[in-house]
This record gives sequence, structure tokens and C-alpha cells, in this order.
Amino acid sequence: MEPEGQKRRMEYWWCVALRLSVLLFFAKQVSAQIKYSIPEEVKAGTAAGNVAKDLGLEISSLADRRFRIVSGSNDGLFEVNQNNGVLYVHTNVDREELCDSIASCLINLKMVVENPLEIHYVAVEITDVNDNSPSFQEEEKMLEISESTVTGKRFQLPAARDPDVALNTVRAYKLNHNEHFSMQIRERGDDKIPFLVLQKPLDREKQSEHKLILTAVDGGSPPRSGTLNVTVTVLDSNDNNPTFSQEVYSVTLPENVEAGTVVLNVTATDEDDGANGEVEYLFGTELEPQMYDIFSLDKATGEIRVKGQIDFENVDVYKIDVHATDKGQPPMSSDCRVIIKVLDLNDNKPEIEVTSLSNTVPEDSKPGAVVSLISITDKDSGMNGRVICSLSNDVPFELKPSFQDNMYSLITKHKLDRESVSYYDITITATDCGQPPLSTFKTLSIVVSDVNDNRPEFLHNPIEVYLTENNEPGKSMFSVSASDEDLNDNAALSYRIVRDGRRNDMAPFLNINSDGHISALKSFDFESLKTFQFQVVAMDSGTPSLSSNVTVKVFILDQNDNAPVILYPVSANGTAEGVEEIPRNVNAGYLVTKVRAYDADIGYNGWLLYSLQEVTDHSLFGLDRYTGQIRTLRSFTETDEAEHKLVILVKDNGNVSLSATATVIVKVVEPKEAFAASGVTSVTNDEDDNNVTFYLIITLGSVSTLFLISIIVLIVMQFSKSTDYSSKQLQDANYDGTLCHSIQYRSGDRRYMLVGPRMSIGSTIVPGSNGNTLVVSDRRDKSGEDANYDGTLCHSIQYRSGDRRYMLVGPRMSIGSTIVPGSNGNTLVVSDRRRASGENDNAPVILYPVSANGTAEGVEEIPPSNGFDFETLKTFQFQIVATDSGTPSLSSNVTVNMYILDQNDNAPVILYPVSANGTAEGVEEIPRNVNPGHLVAKVRAYDADIGYNGWLLYSLQEVSDHSLFALDRYTGQIRTLRSFTETDEAEHKLVILVKDNGNVSLSATATVIVKVLDVNDNMPVFTKDTYSATLNENSPNDNAPVILYPVSANGTAEGVEEIPRNVNAGHLVAKDR
Repeated sequence: MEPEGQKRRMEYWWCVALRLSVLLFFAKQVSAQIKYSIPEEVKAGTAAGNVAKDLGLEISSLADRRFRIVSGSNDGLFEVNQNNGVLYVHTNVDREELCDSIASCLINLKMVVENPLEIHYVAVEITDVNDNSPSFQEEEKMLEISESTVTGKRFQLPAARDPDVALNTVRAYKLNHNEHFSMQIRERGDDKIPFLVLQKPLDREKQSEHKLILTAVDGGSPPRSGTLNVTVTVLDSNDNNPTFSQEVYSVTLPENVEAGTVVLNVTATDEDDGANGEVEYLFGTELEPQMYDIFSLDKATGEIRVKGQIDFENVDVYKIDVHATDKGQPPMSSDCRVIIKVLDLNDNKPEIEVTSLSNTVPEDSKPGAVVSLISITDKDSGMNGRVICSLSNDVPFELKPSFQDNMYSLITKHKLDRESVSYYDITITATDCGQPPLSTFKTLSIVVSDVNDNRPEFLHNPIEVYLTENNEPGKSMFSVSASDEDLNDNAALSYRIVRDGRRNDMAPFLNINSDGHISALKSFDFESLKTFQFQVVAMDSGTPSLSSNVTVKVFILDQNDNAPVILYPVSANGTAEGVEEIPRNVNAGYLVTKVRAYDADIGYNGWLLYSLQEVTDHSLFGLDRYTGQIRTLRSFTETDEAEHKLVILVKDNGNVSLSATATVIVKVVEPKEAFAASGVTSVTNDEDDNNVTFYLIITLGSVSTLFLISIIVLIVMQFSKSTDYSSKQLQDANYDGTLCHSIQYRSGDRRYMLVGPRMSIGSTIVPGSNGNTLVVSDRRDKSGEDANYDGTLCHSIQYRSGDRRYMLVGPRMSIGSTIVPGSNGNTLVVSDRRRASGENDNAPVILYPVSANGTAEGVEEIPPSNGFDFETLKTFQFQIVATDSGTPSLSSNVTVNMYILDQNDNAPVILYPVSANGTAEGVEEIPRNVNPGHLVAKVRAYDADIGYNGWLLYSLQEVSDHSLFALDRYTGQIRTLRSFTETDEAEHKLVILVKDNGNVSLSATATVIVKVLDVNDNMPVFTKDTYSATLNENSPNDNAPVILYPVSANGTAEGVEEIPRNVNAGHLVAKDR
């Protein structure tokens, strides 16, 4: 049997394991939710419901499938019958014990049935039954109320508690009938709080205690109730005032009595009993503080004694209020008046009182002017109080008696002079008529105040200042200082520069600060400005202000800031290079050429020295270090090179010397070739070169004679020949019949034209073309002819301007005519003289420009017309070469220096504000609580022009409120004029006009939008004091908690709580919801 039993057990456990495997991997779990509802306190065995039937289970298989309630905390309350599937109450169910005050009380049961395994959830709701009565924590409540309490006063009573919920909890309170009290209920959330309200005044003498019953009733059916005994004890009130025996007490007391002397006793009685009838004596609250130092009062007896010094001269009558107060709650009081009269004794000296608005007297005060009011007082009476007053000697003041006794006026006797005496000490003596007499002395200090009667004075006039050129703009150059004998504001000096608007006035480029330091807005150049003067005005701050001026003469000192400039040699492309041809058979000392240079500086800075920096053969050439003349040191040999390169260094003698180099290529040619070129070199050699050989002198004389003859013949031909002759003389084999093509440019009010008969319209000037002229162009009428034209080929007008000679020639000019801009043919001629034979032995001679030393050099200043822009090009130069058509051709050149003058052709450009799209607009935000003078923004602009053309001024063209904003016309700063108010707009538009100071001024505008931002000075306010919400238990986990409090204005869970510093431990700060 035993092996068979073991076999069965193994089979049993095998089946169990198999079932568990099937349940874990293949069985289908079934779950369901069924809810039943039963009231609490039902008997054990009461059916809640048929679970098997509701779940659709077979009744017959419940036992085999082990239908049961699985283990849980509340499983003992219910059982399931496996025979019929009924769920019944197993033990007594108390909802208050299970769920306390929760409104919905649910018991969740988990039921299991096997084969196959199924799990079912059953919820049993326990409904509330009104099985609890409202109850109070105390059986009796004691209240103490004063009989003086006003009607309408509320007193909170304890609230009752009922464990039941919903309708079965406390719903109302009742109070037994009483004529003095009534009931008031206030709701606080879900709770109801009872208050006892006093309806009729209490009277302790009639009824000292009131018995009340407070009843709490719930909302059950039938309702249940609980009671609380309330005992109100009426407290007695102090309703009788103390009464003095006299309303006014009067006594006489001599002065200077000893301390501790009894003055009098005051007495008051009170009809109340106990503490309400006990009386205390106090001085009145309105009593002056010093009275407590003079008299003392016994708190219990009412005795007044002398405590301090009694002085008739201080107080002759003392009036004291005495209060009598009982010790009742609240205390009652009454008062009386005590008058103490003091008897006088003669014991005081006279007192001097000086009344004056100031201790200073202007020095220009007229005689009789009142300085101070003097009042003499003596506290004694009768003859002891009569006073005689006098002044010290040797002061320009006197006393003038007033119509009132012992009153005087201190007045001036004659005119004051602060520069002589600026301070007086006056002694005033006051003597009374008592026996013996008593005297008092008082010293009065009088300061003579300054009047602006002295002008500022400069130590030197004029002031000479020596300033080195190339000064730093904006840096102080020198200072001027003046003195003023006056004081304070009358001697506080300010300086300004006089700007008279003259053409060469340097004042607009100077700035002076309040200390007299003068700075320049630009750097001065000695080469363009050597001296200038201006006037400085020193003005004091008196009223009216006085001023004086001084002339400041500024002498610019030269600095070595200009490098030497090579005048010769200069190549066609502008570099300092040249080629000289000399015959090989020249002797030693032959003048090869002369390097010419100049330095714009003066003195040692402009003293030039020449040196050979590079030379191919030092034995051949020598250079004069002072004149720049290059001469041969020896005769040439057959072995010498035919070409030599000389690099000449030209250096000035400044502290830091500047230099330039020139390159001369010397070509050694055969004598025949040199003779052909001698005409050219003779033009460039100086007239004072007396060391040349004899044949060079002969050649130079011949050329000069031929040149003079040519000029005379040319003039005669111009006067005697017609235009046909001119055309025949200038006829060339390559001449194409074109009369004239030109290249034009402008200089001042003159227009020039470079013309030539062999120039095409687009061609440049070709050296060697005959008739190249500098022409003043002509605008003729439509017919192209002039009615006054007399057929004369050319007339000329010669005149001199400074160191230059001009010849204006033209075919339509009569001998006495003037130059008319626009007349055709008015030409500035580089003359050309050819012979009929074709010989060419005269080079062209430059008639204009011609400098003082005879060289063909000149300077012209032209305004920026025909495309020139001062801002990009301030100066340039070019050369004009005149070449004749002889064989070989000869030529000369002239250098033209062009200086561009500035015009007001650039409008101001706004640098700030600038918006994203490039317009001059910007937005500035400022807080509303800024003070006056707050810097809102600064408009920045610049002008590419210089001088007055680039001097900018700012002005408000448009503003929404002129009382709010101001603009500095020189700096462009925008500042507030006053504080903002709540009525001011939050946005303001300002349009700023920026204008230069040219003759025809140009301008630009900028727009600034000023936004006034609100200041965070208001706390957030909730729409309600209390927020409530309902949240179901066992809510899905994807529902996050919601913060009900704190919640800020923008919806975030943030809040601020303010609590006093003196709170106790346990103080409720806040409650999170």
C-alpha cells in the first residue's frame, strides 16, 4: 500500500506542477469589476449580492474550483458561500471606523476561482447611517463679558463634531431663548462655526450671570443632536469718576525758595468700591517737560512740593493740571487746575538780543541803511528794568532809538568800502538803572559783502603765444588767466573766444574751457598759416556781469615736416629722373646740370644740402653741396663709359632730417650731337653761370638774340597778317584741315582748353604738335560768327599779378578789350615761331606761368568742379609740355599744381540711431521712475566737409511733449526735463534735425521713439481667496498632481508669503493645495 500511496502523491504533485505551468504560460486570465452597496451596522450574515450569478459562474462547480476571497486587510468583513455564490457580511461593519470622514467608503475584494484561474474584483460600498450624534469637546463653555460691551459684538463658540458624513453631519445650531443673545452661524469651507451675538446691553447690577444652551443638530432622519452649556459671566464696569474738592487751587510762592518746600495738597474722592475706588494723582499729559524738574507730586496723597529753581524772570505764574485716576478697568479720571503765583526779586542783568537777516552788509549800502535790530530786555520791573544802550567808538555805524522802549536800529553812518575794511567787530553796552546798576556787553560781527564793481584784468595785453605746428587736435595748447579783485561769484571767471565770422578767422577752430585752457580742433600747418590772432573775453559771474578782453597773438613755429621736393630733373611720369647729354670734349669744370629742389620749411629745416649718393665714376663728376651744380672733375677719355648714372641725395638740416633723391643720367655724345642739343640746355642753365667756356657764351647770346627777334617778328605778324596768312604759315604736310580740337578744364571762374590743329577729339596732347594753346573757351551765337570780328589774327593783353606775368591773346580781341569768359579764341598762348626755311633754332618759351625766379612754374586753386571731389582729392599736379615742329624739335614744360577747395556738398550722415533697414530711426526704453536730467540717448552724426561746412548743430524738429525732453544743440544728447507722471503717454516720438553751418546749409533727420516702461510696483492679486477641487483616489498614474496654491499671475506654481518677524514657533506660513 505504501508504494501505491507514494505513487499517488507523485502523480498529484505532477498534476499540480502541470497545472501551474499551464496557468503561467497558456491559461487565459479573466478579470471583472462588480460593485455592491450595503449600509453600515447591518447584521452578520446579511447578503451583499450573488457574486457567482453576477459573474456567470456555475453554482455547482464553485466548490471544486475553490471559489474564495483571497487574503486582504478587509477580508474578514465579508465571506462568500461556495454553495450558492452569495457574498455576505461576516462581522459588524462600522463605516466611521473604516473610512472616517471620507464621503465614499469602498471595500475592494479580490475573488479567485480556479480551473481555469480567474480573478474577479468586487467593490462593496458602505453607505452611511445616521448612527452618531453631534458632540462637543467640552461639556460647558465659560464666557466673561463686560457690561459695557456694545451690542452686535460676536463671540465664537466651540463647533460640534459628527463622524457621519453628507447629510448626516452637523447642519444647524440652536440657542435657547434669551433676550440678550442670539445665534449666528458662519461657514468656513465645509464647516459651520457658531457665534454668540450680543443683542441687548448687559447690566451686572440686574443680572450677573446668564445660562445658555447651545444645541447642534445633524441632517439625518430622524435628526440627532448634541448640547453644550454656555455660562456668561457679566463683569463690572468702572462707571464713577473721581471728584476733586476744588476745581481750581491757587497759591502764592516767592521765587528762589528751597527745594522740598510744600506748595499745597489736592484731594479727590471716588464712590466706587475696591480698585475702582482707589485714586492716584498725576500731572496732566499736556504739562511742559521742564515742569517735572520744578515741582513734584505725591502719587498717593496729592501733595505738591518744590523740586527745582523758582525764578520769577523765567515764569511768574505756573498753571498745572492735576489728574485723579482710579484703578478700575477701564479706569476713570477727572482733573483740576493748580495756579502758583511767583513773587519777583531784583536779580537779573539786562539782555541784548540782535535780530538781523544776515551778518553781512553790501559795500554799496547807502548811509542810514538798517543793518540789525537790537532789542534790550531786563526781566526785572520798575527802575531795575529801565536800560541805557551805547556803541563802541571808531565804527561807521550808529544806534537809532525806536518809538518802542529799549528798541534800537543799527544803521550805517557813511558809505562802506570792502577793499579798505572788510570786517567790523562792534561792542554793544546795555546798563540798567538799578542800584547798583548792572551791565551787559555783546559783540556783533559785521562782514562787508562784495559788490561786483571790478572788471577782470589780464596781466598782459596782448598775449603772445608760440605754438609748434602739427599740434594734436583737442589737446590743450596754452591757457589764459585773468584776475578779479571781487570775491566769490563776482570773481568766478569764465572765458570765451570772440568769433567775428571773418574769412580768415581761426576762432571756429579753437575751444576754451572754464579754466582758460585753449585747445585747437585742428592741427596747424606752418607752411599754410604762420600767425593768427583772436580775442578772449573773461567774464565774471556777478550781476550784472563785467568783462574784459585780451588779444592773443599766436605764432606758429616751424617743424621739419616737409621733405625736400625735386624741381629738376623731373621726368614725364613725375619721377625725379632726367637725362643730360654733354659732348665728350668738354673740359674739367663743365656744368653738366643743376639739381633744383625746395623745402617748404624754413631755417635749418629748409636749408638743403646736396650729396652724391651713387655715382658710376667718382673721378668724373663733382657735386656742389650747397647749389646742387654737377660739374666735370676732369676731361673725358676714350675709355670712359658713354653713359653715367648719378643719384643725388637732397637732405634738409632739421633735427630729424628728411631727404629726397634725384637721378641724373649723363650721356656722353660726340661734339656735333651736343651742339644740336645746346639750345635746349641753354634755357635751363642759370644766368649767373659765368664759368662756362667761351663757345657756350657765344651760343647763349645767339639764341637769346634770335629769341628776341622771334618775339618781335611774331608780334608784328600778329598785328599785320590775316587769318589766311596764319593758316598758311602753320600749314603742315600732315595737317588734315581740322581747325581745332580741345581738352577743357576749369580754374576758378576761368575755363581752360588745350587745343591743337592736329588733335583728334579723343586724342591726348602730343609733345611736338604746333599751336598747342591754353584757351579760354567761347560760347558763340548760332551763326558761329561775331558781328564785331575785324579779321585780325591775334591781339594780346599783357598784365602782371604778383610775381606772375600773363599774356591773353585772341583773334577777336581788340587792343583795349577785356577778357570776356566765353569769347572764342581768348587764349593763353605758348608761342611758336617757325621760319619759312624750316630751320628751328628757338625752343618754345613759356609766357605763363612764370614764377619769381623765372622758372615756368605756377600754382592754381580751383573749386571741385568737373568731377573733382575735395573729400577724395585735395591736391594734384600735372605737367604741360610745349613742343615745336622744327627739326630737331625743341620743347619746354610747365608744372601746374591744382588745389581743390571745399564746398558744402555733403549732407550730415546719421551714425546713431540707425535701424536694421538702414534708416535713421531707433527705439529707446527708459523706466517711468527716472529723475529729471536722465540721459535718454545721444544722436551721433558726422559731415565729410571741413570748417563751418562740417560744424553740426542739433535741434528738435518734432516732439510729442516739449515739457518732457530737451536736446543739447551741440552734443546731440537727449535728456528728460522732469519726472514722468501716470498721465504721461507710454510712447513719445522725437524728430531731431541735424544741420551743418555752410552758406547753404544741408541737413538730415533722425527719429527716436522713447518707450516709457512700467515699474514693477504692484503685487499679484488672486481672483478668489480660496480654491477647491475634487480629486478621485486611485486616479491613473498619467494624471500629474495639480497645484492649486500657490499660483502666480502667469500660471506658474510660485507664491510669496509675508509674515511678521515676531511670530511664535508653529505659526502657519502657508498651506500647499
